[in-house]
Amino acid sequence: MAQQETILLVEDDSGLRELLQEELEAEGYLVIACGDAEQGKRQLVSHSFDLLVSDLRLPGADGLSLLPSLASQESAPAVLIITAFGSVQQAVKALQAGADDFLTKPLEMDHFLLTVSRLLENRRLRNEVQHYRSMLAVEQFNGIIGQSPVMQQLFHQIRQIAAADGPVLVQGESGTGKELVARALHDQSSRRDGPYMVVNCGGIPSELMESEFFGHAAGAFTGARTQRAGLFQQANGGSLLLDELGEMPLALQAKLLRVLQDGKVRPVGSDHEIQLDVRIIGATNRNLIEAVADGSFREDLFYRLETFAVQVPPLRERGEDIRRLADFFLTRFNARQQQRVKGFSDEALALLQQYSFPGNVRELQNAVERAATFCDTPLIEAAQLPQRIQEQTAPAHSVAEAVLPTAISDHQKAESLPTLETIQRQYIHQVLAATEGNKRRAAQILGITRRTLYRWIDSPTG
Repeated sequence: MAQQETILLVEDDSGLRELLQEELEAEGYLVIACGDAEQGKRQLVSHSFDLLVSDLRLPGADGLSLLPSLASQESAPAVLIITAFGSVQQAVKALQAGADDFLTKPLEMDHFLLTVSRLLENRRLRNEVQHYRSMLAVEQFNGIIGQSPVMQQLFHQIRQIAAADGPVLVQGESGTGKELVARALHDQSSRRDGPYMVVNCGGIPSELMESEFFGHAAGAFTGARTQRAGLFQQANGGSLLLDELGEMPLALQAKLLRVLQDGKVRPVGSDHEIQLDVRIIGATNRNLIEAVADGSFREDLFYRLETFAVQVPPLRERGEDIRRLADFFLTRFNARQQQRVKGFSDEALALLQQYSFPGNVRELQNAVERAATFCDTPLIEAAQLPQRIQEQTAPAHSVAEAVLPTAISDHQKAESLPTLETIQRQYIHQVLAATEGNKRRAAQILGITRRTLYRWIDSPTG
């Protein structure tokens, strides 16, 4: 829902004031009307307006005396001056003082309303340009917003790794921006002019993976009428992002390891190998050390990929960036949906900055877009944020925070502390309760696969 635009009308002629107010309100504007400059100044100090319509001659002071009150406003209203004593000199004086337009009485109502509409549209466009410029001024690195120390350290690490040429492992919780980091690694490298391919390892049926990755020869299997280049060949000379790498089947992991070692692929059904020059970037929210331990990820592949490892920090470790990110998402939403939500109330912003965001940047983006969609006030208020943010009920990120007492007295015996197995079991059940039994979401928070989660749940001690 678009915001109702607000107009301050300052006119000492009560009859004309009432007529103009009625006409403007009939057009859908919210109008506050007053009869002299002093009242107008008080309104400008205490309220935010999109347009000021003022008579030039007012009791006590002229309409131009209102303009200095606008100088301190972050987003000043457009200004339309009207007068019964029009002259070229007065028009020039008004425009030089900061007015956007000048009309003389008697007013032709259609022309007046058209001028109001034009000035408001110009103001919207001007504010959008200013906002986009401010967004461009925000510290960004290849489209990644972040001024916090951990993000500056990440940017430095990306620059260093991009200059090398080995495989990269990008790890981090769901929603932290691993795909953006992978793209930055490509764009900062000497391969930037080459292709950049992305494949979701969790989104391809296992029986088709080998053909998708390495291609196939004509007649290699039923339906393979022609030969087909795989993703590795398509990315030759550039980079290939293997997203959700932890979901790759073990059989394909072995073939990926061979590609990393030899730089060659053999299409399905072919007798010949193809030499390639591709940089592999793997991204996952899984704990691969744990996956190696439970046998779902090859140890030799893990150590091959870990040559250059990047850990993307969760949003809770970069609190300084929350406001910048929220403003960025709101600006983008306003432009896309033609909304005019101006920002966040102090209470709403405080809640965003206190919340732990288990879904990280993606959760923040969704929260901002949801709040903006249902916002019918100039600012997003606390009540318009998702309930979990209002109540700060995100699942705990620390096992100790989740299941241990907040304090253990000095005289308490060590034997009374829970075992690691007990802590793990209790934490799993707490995360499942917090996600209302959503095992996919719980596995993401725990940093494990759903297969591992099911195994833990089904274990005798689970």
